[in-house]
Amino acid sequence: MTHSIPHDSEASFAAVRPRLFAIAYRMLGTRADADDVVQDAWLRWHASAHDSVQTPEAWLVTIATRLAIDRLRSRKAEREAYIGWWLPEPLVELDERTPETLAELSSDVSVAFMWVLERLAPEERAAFLLRQVFDQDYADIAAMLDKTQAACRQLVHRAQERVRAEQPRFAVEPETHRALLGRFMQAAASGDRTAMKALMADEVSLVSDGGGKAKSFLRVLHGAGRVAGVYWSLEHAFPGRVAYRQARVNGEPGLLRYVEGKLESAHAFIVDEGRIVAAFVIRNPDKLLGLPRELSQA
Repeated sequence: MTHSIPHDSEASFAAVRPRLFAIAYRMLGTRADADDVVQDAWLRWHASAHDSVQTPEAWLVTIATRLAIDRLRSRKAEREAYIGWWLPEPLVELDERTPETLAELSSDVSVAFMWVLERLAPEERAAFLLRQVFDQDYADIAAMLDKTQAACRQLVHRAQERVRAEQPRFAVEPETHRALLGRFMQAAASGDRTAMKALMADEVSLVSDGGGKAKSFLRVLHGAGRVAGVYWSLEHAFPGRVAYRQARVNGEPGLLRYVEGKLESAHAFIVDEGRIVAAFVIRNPDKLLGLPRELSQA
């Protein structure tokens, strides 16, 4: 039988809700899945005996983490059957950040970071996020994952090595990142392949996600000439009808692309030593829901 929740218990859940969403999104990569985890955590909190819960935040984080692991495992077959590469649903901001999005993007959640996380096993991903992003003690992580602290340290260590190997060598100031994308946006919109190549590292890579619902490449493309050619070919096919708008994509400077005034894709980039070293293009229309569909709205 359900029971009403005391006001302070509602307040306890509301206080930790942004953290639960942040964990779930980093685990699952879509807003809908993250919202479902938060809702399931709420239902369990609603049905729990609050008097026996010493630390509501720890209890809720544990529940949300376990729910996210279970959901990620259940998604395994679905992800394996996915057509092409799977990239996260982008969290896009066109305006200044609000308190809500500040909470959601309080730690690293870039598309590049999520791309690496996607290749970790569910418990490895959870242990790494809880330790490196949310600064949980190993004792707490062990309790959440029902493992020994030594096993959790090993999970985190393996994940750290993989993430470190794919991170840029130097941090880039947001203004520098934004300015570089501004120049790239102008070159791409005008189909200036030479200018685009000059802004890319020689071994730049491009990952695209169409999910079988929009055209995308089934392998990662490499090389400045090939990647610049991808952007050039769209402008060549729709001369004067391709436009870009700058936006924050998963907390970092990125681009929205419009073809004939309609939203076509969201783009995130890795920038290192003043050049673009990787581009991530999200074209699956299911992952672009909620973004400005018309150029005039962007």
